[in-house]
Amino acid sequence: MPHLPPAIEVRNLSKHYGAHAAVQQVSFRVEAGQTLVLLGPSGCGKTTLLRMLNRLVEPDSGKVLINGHDARNQPAEQLRRGMGYVIQQVGLLPHYTVAENVAVVPQLLGHAPAAIEARTQELLRRLHMPSERFAGQYPSQLSGGQQQRVGLARALAADPPIVLLDEPFGALDPITRASIRREFRELPELRNKTMVLVTHDVTEAFELADQILLLDAGQVQQLGPPRELLLRPANDFVRRFFAAEQLALQLRALRLADVLPELSKTGDNQLLSNNQSTPNTLFPTASVQQALEQLSHAPAPASGEAVVWVQLPDSTVQPLTYATLMAAFGRAVRRLAHPSS
Repeated sequence: MPHLPPAIEVRNLSKHYGAHAAVQQVSFRVEAGQTLVLLGPSGCGKTTLLRMLNRLVEPDSGKVLINGHDARNQPAEQLRRGMGYVIQQVGLLPHYTVAENVAVVPQLLGHAPAAIEARTQELLRRLHMPSERFAGQYPSQLSGGQQQRVGLARALAADPPIVLLDEPFGALDPITRASIRREFRELPELRNKTMVLVTHDVTEAFELADQILLLDAGQVQQLGPPRELLLRPANDFVRRFFAAEQLALQLRALRLADVLPELSKTGDNQLLSNNQSTPNTLFPTASVQQALEQLSHAPAPASGEAVVWVQLPDSTVQPLTYATLMAAFGRAVRRLAHPSS
């Protein structure tokens, strides 16, 4: 089988505004189905870099390849129609209803009206905005969170393989933001999408990213999986950037699979039969944070600690208590941060 090119490849991309270098010699690859988060302080070049991917901003030098093809070799409008685009301000057309806003791109692409209506209804249902209630409303009648959902539905309406998101949750209050972020992660429509997301929110980046590109003054400081930036920072800027939230980020970045090698030595594994229903079960892909949250809700027996169960690849389950988890978490952090020691 021939090797497929990355969905997005950026080579030495630069953009200047007068004497100011907004983006300087940036390169990265995003494989199909991955989520890359562009992270960094305000003014570091995140949005400029994102907008160069769909040619809303033209680079001064460098190259953007989409599925191996130079983005400059097709009209910018055609390129953009093949990408979903979500922005913080949502950008809904105020004189269009919700359904009409969602239908904009499929109509431009010439999709059949019946197919557009079915797709609109499906997306609104999945985003908890049933069409019978919301399709005929106008943006001014919606809350900020509802407008953000409509913006996401519009970006996904033509089922683009690539979705670009510029601070999509930035205008929302913290509670709404966290709720929509959870829905966003679990949305079936996004599971196979290639996404590039701009944020300055570190927690958001760690929740959503397969890879993080950390920028400062338009230059790449480090590119890698979230836990690599956290546990093996490339320089002092990277170290300082995550220092204030170090523990919380470690809890989110580390999976149970990272600590289970130590836990499996307890010898307390139990066989999980096909017809057995085990409550409070987690998989090794769950984060330490998720395990702690589940432990906080697990009922404690009359004597002893509350327990959750981790289902291992051999179909056994392993008990996990708060004390055991935190001890293993501490060992894993030390081991991953200092692999040679």
